[in-house]
Amino acid sequence: MVEQPLSSARRTILSRGYLDLGDGQLHYVRRHGDGAPIVFLHQTASSSRMWTKVMTRLHNGRPLWALDTPGFGASFDPPCDPTMADYSRWLGEAVDQLAGCGSVHLVGHHTGASIALAYAAANPARVHSLTLFGPAALTEEERSHYASRLGAPFRPNRSGAYLLKNWEYLRVGGADRDIELLHREMMDMMRGWASRPHAYRAVWEQDVAAQLRAIVCPLHLVSSPDDLLFGLFDRTCAVRPDARVTILSGGANFAPDLNADEVASALDASGFYGEAEGTSGQ
Repeated sequence: MVEQPLSSARRTILSRGYLDLGDGQLHYVRRHGDGAPIVFLHQTASSSRMWTKVMTRLHNGRPLWALDTPGFGASFDPPCDPTMADYSRWLGEAVDQLAGCGSVHLVGHHTGASIALAYAAANPARVHSLTLFGPAALTEEERSHYASRLGAPFRPNRSGAYLLKNWEYLRVGGADRDIELLHREMMDMMRGWASRPHAYRAVWEQDVAAQLRAIVCPLHLVSSPDDLLFGLFDRTCAVRPDARVTILSGGANFAPDLNADEVASALDASGFYGEAEGTSGQ
């Protein structure tokens, strides 16, 4: 496994490389460490880059892995129209390589939260803790409503109008608060345009409330008042009143970039990562 250095911010070296899965190569960004790994999953249609600021700010010494979901970033394109079961299976193949027979801590944002939740609900022995940014426990009617409004592909066209649609989509989500972030996310949108509707369809078909009730590991629910799904956050938290809850001061749908210090502090303060569990740190 050959890795390339990505950054050295705050004396924390991040490197990148690939894991070989059954359907293709999964791209990752990592920080070396000891103990059970913390695995970060991104929103649609971003990439592992959305977690790099947070990774350089975390104070625990665990190995950190940010993965590109298949169809996004530098990972392989799915050989099928993937369902949530497929995304969960691919995550499971990665976990097997990152932790061996041990377990991991999962941190997911929006679509990444849905994938992490699905995997943790189906594989309780493999997950030490679960942190979800922007989870939404929707009713069946609400899932149908969101499916009809969000997730339609922004297909390339000769006029270039789809470029403005992507730009506006990101602006509404809050990415325009940092023009370099908006540019980076625009590039990720261009790369993942074909996979974006499949990922959203998998999310809207998921019964988040039922899977939240199945979680047995420590659970952390996180959102911010300007997140587009914040109106559903109280209801989601009510499903699991025993969960740790953090409401950030802001950051919209891009808190790991726009509010990285507070996000890292919230993760460190959870208490989930203090004591090594003796699993592989790679």
